[in-house]
Order: sequence, then structure tokens, then C-alpha cells
Amino acid sequence: MKKLIILLAGVIMLNACELDMQPESQLTYNGFWESEEAVKAAHTGIMAAYRGYAGTFWQMGELRSDLWGGNTIESPYGTDLIENNISSTVVHFSNWANFYGFIHYLNDFITNAPGVTFARPSDLNHLLGQVYGIRAHVYYTMVRAWGDVPITTEPLLEVDLVKLKKPRSPKGEVMQLIKSDIAKSLEYFGDDNTLWLGRNVFWSKGATLALKGDVYLWSGKVLGGGNADFTEAITALEAVTGFELVTWDKLWGQGNENNKEFIFAFDYQKDQAGNFYGNFTGRAVDIRPMFDDSGNAMTGYVINGASRYGPTDKTLLLIDDLNDSRRSTFLRLYSDGAVHIPYVAGESSYQGSVLNKFLGIVDVDNLRKDYNNVPLYRYADVLLMLAEAKNNLSQDPSQEINAVRQRAYGVNYGAAYTYVNGTPAVNAKAILDERMKEFIGEGKRWWDLVRAGGTFVFDEVATMDPTEAYKIYYSISQSMLANDSELKQTEGY
Repeated sequence: MKKLIILLAGVIMLNACELDMQPESQLTYNGFWESEEAVKAAHTGIMAAYRGYAGTFWQMGELRSDLWGGNTIESPYGTDLIENNISSTVVHFSNWANFYGFIHYLNDFITNAPGVTFARPSDLNHLLGQVYGIRAHVYYTMVRAWGDVPITTEPLLEVDLVKLKKPRSPKGEVMQLIKSDIAKSLEYFGDDNTLWLGRNVFWSKGATLALKGDVYLWSGKVLGGGNADFTEAITALEAVTGFELVTWDKLWGQGNENNKEFIFAFDYQKDQAGNFYGNFTGRAVDIRPMFDDSGNAMTGYVINGASRYGPTDKTLLLIDDLNDSRRSTFLRLYSDGAVHIPYVAGESSYQGSVLNKFLGIVDVDNLRKDYNNVPLYRYADVLLMLAEAKNNLSQDPSQEINAVRQRAYGVNYGAAYTYVNGTPAVNAKAILDERMKEFIGEGKRWWDLVRAGGTFVFDEVATMDPTEAYKIYYSISQSMLANDSELKQTEGY
């Protein structure tokens, strides 16, 4: 079989709108989109490129929240984001986080793939369902990050700096595109609930439905869509099938990546790519002289990373219940050999923590390698979003909350841990707390707080003040404004 490779031309940093678009490859002009093999090769390239944004998705979705900012053994990373230090001169994710270069390849696929004949048309439909779903997720990330953003849905055929200048479309219009892409994705998937090649590292109908629930929750709460959007979210989330909760110990680690809970995960493999969670661990030289919170020496502990992100006291205290499996999310490190259970904030002997979720495996060279797959959506997320949608409609969310709690507490689950329906405000706080415990390190908390509405983001995040509510959205850089007269700075900056 002839091997087709998409030749990605070098990135041209365009002066128009700073959309990091790239011209189509010579293969496109010479008949690249003429075979099933070519379409599948393009799809493979899209999945590899999508994985390259996983770290950005995490930073945008979590770093600004109340999860991080505690002790680190080495100098910390991301302090400006953790402290919500954002201004017209302190700009994060400039050039739209380079999302538009990726969007170009999605647009190229969406434009050209439908014209290719497949031996099994259902395969082409599945691939198109995937790419429409991925484009919806990228634009959804952007509308949450910046609010108003430029819309481009056509592939770049020529470098015309005048035509490429694009104003920021209102977030309501961006949301319309996202919902349209979701509808198109579901149309292509039809009744096909299968996983491509049987693996959860490819987008699927379940992933689009989970995304739809997420999007309509945001649209309903943040953009004023109200009850109609919450109802649509419930319909989508209840339609997610083929996935289930698995016990906490069977959820993490490379041997468990094919579990029934991961709906979509970014794929990391040896000799391909490692994930970014090494920055949540530490160096052996630093950790081996320490002790865990039970007083056990860390002398034989195999680790290979850096300690750049530390959980806050608030985070560690929230999960400090020995009956809760999620307490094992962190390995707490101390300089003495004493027992430090329960966790006490402010102890001088506490040095930092290692995130256990994506710890990797010890390879043959006796080094720990970061090849864990990283979930974007898993079934616990579906359940707790369903609880949120129900609560927004003043319905009882306790069934979904308790399903997640029962998994977390296992044999210890009982009346003491059973959630009883309360007022919508009490329920909303309980759902947020449950999601915080459940999704540490998975890029959810900041989005959760903003999506919850009200004053939650200001109540929970000490570095956010109601007088600076405009900081919910990122600023854009002065160079972007200077290079494109169509662009305007984010409101408030």
C-alpha cells in the first residue's frame, strides 16, 4: 500500500489577525484528496496534532482555579496564571494559542474528505463525525477562553493578507457554529456508537454527546440560554451509552487505559510522545530523602520528573478522607519520618506532593516514563454534568452525585456519605466540590467555576475579584492588535 504523508508546510506567521494559518501542502494541489488511504492518513495527522494541544487545554481549564499554588520542591511554573495576573501587557496564549493552524487542517478535511469514495461509506461518516466533533471542541475552548473570536471554516487556499483579516465574531455566533458542528458530527455518526479501531483515543459519538452536554450547560448558564439549553444538555448526556464507572484503582495507569470509563483520551506512547505530567512529580534526588505521610522512607521510590505544580492546602484538605479513594490522588511528602494523617495545613515538614493519576510506569531503564493516556471526557464527567443540568432545572441531582460518591468510597459508602437533595444553591456547591475531588489534574476546575455562574468563581478563587470580572476572558497581545486593524482588545483590558 502506498504510504501517503501529509506535508505540512512551515508555519507562516501572518500579519492579518495573527491567525496562524498555513498554506495547503503540494499534495493537496496534486490530488492528495483522491483516495481512502489519503483521508485516513489525514485523520491520523489530525489526531497527532490534536494531542499536541492537550497541555494547553489543561492549562486553560485548571491553572487559574483554586487547585494549584501550594508547595513545590522546585521553582513553580505558571504563577501568573495561578495568580490570575492577566492584563493588556501580561498576555497568555498569544496568537490565539495557535489554534487556527490546527483549525485549518480540520477545515481542509471537512471540505475535501466528503468527495472521496470509501469501500465502506460508514467509515468515512465516522471520520467526518470525529473531525466535526473535534472542531466543535476547539472552538468551544476558544469561546470560553476569549469570548469573541474570529471564525474561519474554510481551508486556506492562498496567502492573501487582506482577505485573512478577520474581526472577532460575537461569542453568541461562535456558539452557534459550535452547536452546528456538534449537530453535524451527530448526523455523520448516526446510530454508530462504535470506537474507531476499538480504541477510546479516537473521537466518537459518545465524545460528541459529552461535549454537547458540556456546551449546552455553558450556553445555558453563561450565555443566557436558560432552561431550553439545560434540557438539551440532559438529553445529550443521557444518550451517552457504552461507558460506565470503574473502580478507582482500575481507572489510572497505563495498564488500565482501555477502561470503560474513558470516553475520549489523548494517546501517549513510547517513541511517539510523552504527556506533560512529569512536572507534577519530582526528581529522585529530591524525593528519596523524604517520607510519605505514614512515615515511610521514599529511598527506593523511582521517579523522573520535576516538581513545578503543587496542590493548595484547600485541595489537600478537601480530599483528606481515608475512606475516599480519591485521597490517593496525591502522594504527600515530608522531611521527617512522623505520621501526618490527617493532613494539617502549614506544617513546616510538608515539602510538596506527587500527582499519582498520570504517574507513568517504570521502564526497563529504571526510569519512570510519562506515557499515560490523558482523558478529556470520562463517564464520571457525564454523570456530574447531568447532575448540574438537573439542578439548573430545579430537579433532584442526588442520584448522579451518589453514583460518583459510591465509586469513590467503595465499601465505606453508606448513610454518612449519601447525598440528600437540597436547595439549588446547596446542590450547586456540592456538585462543584464533587467535581473538584474527582477531576484534579484533568483540566476541569476553572471551567466548572465559571460555568456554575453566580459568584462561585470569586468565592472559590482567592486571586479573582468581582471588580475584575472581565478577567474571565483573556486579553490579546499588542502585536495582534497592531498587525490587524480588524481586531479589538478584549473588553475591560
